[in-house]
Amino acid sequence: MTSNGTSAVTVIGQTGSSRVDWVDYAKGICIVMVVMMHSVLGVELASGQTGFMHYVVAFAKPFRMPDFFMISGLFLPLVIDRDWRTYLDRKVVHFAYFYVLWVTIQFGFKAPAFAAESSWSHAGYLYLESFIEPFGTLWFIYELPIFFVVAKATRRCPPLLIWGVAALLEMAHTSTGWTAIDEFGARFVYFYSGYLFADRVFALSNRARKDPHLALAALALWAFVNESLVQLGVSEWPLVSLSLGLAGACAIITIGTLFAHMGWLNFLRFCGEHSIVIYLAFFLPMAATRTLLLHTGLIHDVGVMSLTVTAVGLFGALAVWQASLKFGANFLFERPDAFWIAPKKPSPALQAAE
Repeated sequence: MTSNGTSAVTVIGQTGSSRVDWVDYAKGICIVMVVMMHSVLGVELASGQTGFMHYVVAFAKPFRMPDFFMISGLFLPLVIDRDWRTYLDRKVVHFAYFYVLWVTIQFGFKAPAFAAESSWSHAGYLYLESFIEPFGTLWFIYELPIFFVVAKATRRCPPLLIWGVAALLEMAHTSTGWTAIDEFGARFVYFYSGYLFADRVFALSNRARKDPHLALAALALWAFVNESLVQLGVSEWPLVSLSLGLAGACAIITIGTLFAHMGWLNFLRFCGEHSIVIYLAFFLPMAATRTLLLHTGLIHDVGVMSLTVTAVGLFGALAVWQASLKFGANFLFERPDAFWIAPKKPSPALQAAE
């Protein structure tokens, strides 16, 4: 809550601020961790070795996706009461467009290998299956619209009841083999926490900005506990995983706030502002660089190779985006007017969330 008792989220809506700096920093940290995870695990799987980056990925595992989902739900209080048509356009059709487009692009690159393993008809079956079982790295934007719909559909239900059920689902560690179901159970509690406790998240950020020394001390304690539980092999136990996910999300929000306050690492903020661009396109430069380095042997150390693939994945995705703008292929990252089902009336205050 702000000093006059009004909601921090409400203040954002009233001031017309175009973006929230620490949110972009936090999103930037998240997208870097996501690219890093895919890059490192891909290199290690292909090479049959592990490097120093493996330990960074392991440290981030308890909170990497929880933070992303918490931030995704953070601005939901501003838009959840919209009419269903507008809400579905912004929160479902928006992501569905990019999922269909980019799953087709990704599949175009991978289809020849699938066909070589079996047949082209089986490759076609796998493509159709990707609309039921999320494909590759794109599961996040497949899952997110489901979260938005469930949150609005349960709008009139007791919020703490919904949160409690979501927490139980996370602790149940459901494993059906269907990503949409399993990830809903594992992640919805973090998305709903961002929505339900948005004021407290903003209060946490304000506290970190006002008392950075206390924030740094709290971060040191969190890092020690998180690493200790990861090393002990208990980080995925019921309740422990939920606690680490929530604590880690708060830690990344605090780190994002401190970076924003000090004006450090503006590249992270830029990545956060364009996280959807990186998320959609990083697989192309990542996979190409991994293949090149493994076949040429230019880099022998697996850790350095993993770090290189991560960097190329990030910068390569941004390069693909810039090339699309230069050559008029804006549709790769901007939804064309033909795919809108509600009038385009963007509000600057919502840019950070949408």
